[in-house]
Amino acid sequence: YLNQFVAACVTPPNFCTLWGYCPKGSLQDVLFDENIRLDSHFKLSIITDVLKGIDFLHASFIGHHGRLKSSNVVIDSRWVCKLTDFGLSQLHEGEMFNPNKGEDSIYQALQWTAPEILRSTASKSGSKKGDMYSFGIIFKEVINRSTPYHEYDSVFNAKDIIEKVTHPKDGVFFRPTIEFPEEGELKQYLSIGPKCWAEDPNTRPTSRSMLKFIQKNFKGSTNIMDNMVRMLERYSDNLEAIVTERTTELAEEKKRTELLLYRMLPETVAKRLKNGESIEAERFDEVTIYFSDIVGFTSISSGSTPFQVVNLLNALYTLFDGVITRHRVYKVETIGDAYMIVSGLPDRIGNQHVKEISNCSLDLLEAVTTFQIPHLPTVPLRIRIGLHTGECSAGVVGLSMPRYSLFGDTVNTASRMESNGEEMRIHISATTHAALNTLGGYLFECRGEIPIKGKGTMTTYWLLGKEPTRPSPPQGGKLSPLLKVTTLPEIQTRITPVDDC
Repeated sequence: YLNQFVAACVTPPNFCTLWGYCPKGSLQDVLFDENIRLDSHFKLSIITDVLKGIDFLHASFIGHHGRLKSSNVVIDSRWVCKLTDFGLSQLHEGEMFNPNKGEDSIYQALQWTAPEILRSTASKSGSKKGDMYSFGIIFKEVINRSTPYHEYDSVFNAKDIIEKVTHPKDGVFFRPTIEFPEEGELKQYLSIGPKCWAEDPNTRPTSRSMLKFIQKNFKGSTNIMDNMVRMLERYSDNLEAIVTERTTELAEEKKRTELLLYRMLPETVAKRLKNGESIEAERFDEVTIYFSDIVGFTSISSGSTPFQVVNLLNALYTLFDGVITRHRVYKVETIGDAYMIVSGLPDRIGNQHVKEISNCSLDLLEAVTTFQIPHLPTVPLRIRIGLHTGECSAGVVGLSMPRYSLFGDTVNTASRMESNGEEMRIHISATTHAALNTLGGYLFECRGEIPIKGKGTMTTYWLLGKEPTRPSPPQGGKLSPLLKVTTLPEIQTRITPVDDC
């Protein structure tokens, strides 16, 4: 329980000593390492090892330690505590007057020193009774895993503490306070500290008597290795439960990561990325793209705080996101007040993409009519919608923030349809109109030829809605006289014929 002394250099001014290497560091290091768990058995094993080291020193020709403190107790690879820095009192005589040490650090080093030695004008090499006082301070450090006087750190500095220990007032002796430990079985040992730091050195116990006291009351093993084995056995019993818990947490985290990935990329693309497949850009012969933005967004923003603008967009896009889940469309991105979706990629659905986007557009337009701006409930919100059908290319772009992006003239044309549209109307190109006309079931109004930036003159249309569904006649083949069915010729009189465009 004593660390091996190797060598010393006594040539001025380079005084130094060399001791055996202990990989676990000092007891002070271990006590302040929150990652090291110390239960009651472990703490008593440490205390017992320190007492055994003191007992050996007191029985040897060296006689006593003289500089005992938690930083002079080291721990080897087998978790055995060993005393170090003993037997060299003359070498350390000049440390009190070392100009390289600050006053506070000098007084902190004296917190383990017995009061009678502090008051002595003779050599401060220590004594056996002084070692037991130092052990009492170490006992407090181990039990509470704290500095000697941590409860007074916010009230007194190190010099004040040493002054109070050295010169008691009105018969009141200044000592540390041992807080009741979490480990209830340590309660019966709490008297060790006060006994060891008694003011009268002659009333302090010996190391041998303290060892007998601990061995008499402690039913378990005081050997640290035995306690390490016991702790490892207990940890192994809980290992399966811990592994199961961590596996569940990992699965939940993986699920959250996948959900986040599916929000950033189309699900089919995300799954291919998860499987380690490379994602190459694809060309799609025909898709339909949707663009919309808020009419008068600039004026709304200028009269709102940034937080209000964010809340507005969050509320609106949350509404939109709920609507588009009912259709086979993919949300490409939102940029400010612009909202972009597409149908027909990355999953090809034949010619149904134009139907999906059109139905989705009508539902979004209807949803906006009931939407209220959170901070401007009396101001109606209006949007413009533009659709275009055509070919485009798509692929994953970027590494740190990958996005599934669309490229091609179809994207630009769809954007032009939106910017040249009118509020609360769905503006569509001739190709989208032709695709919908092929499917049937929709009502249009020809807008005529209009100039489109970068495209010249284009014939465009308004998508008005779906054609009314003709009710089935009742049994008997006759319609109820109460029902008036709007015939197709009547509808056509209200809609501009295609040929008139």
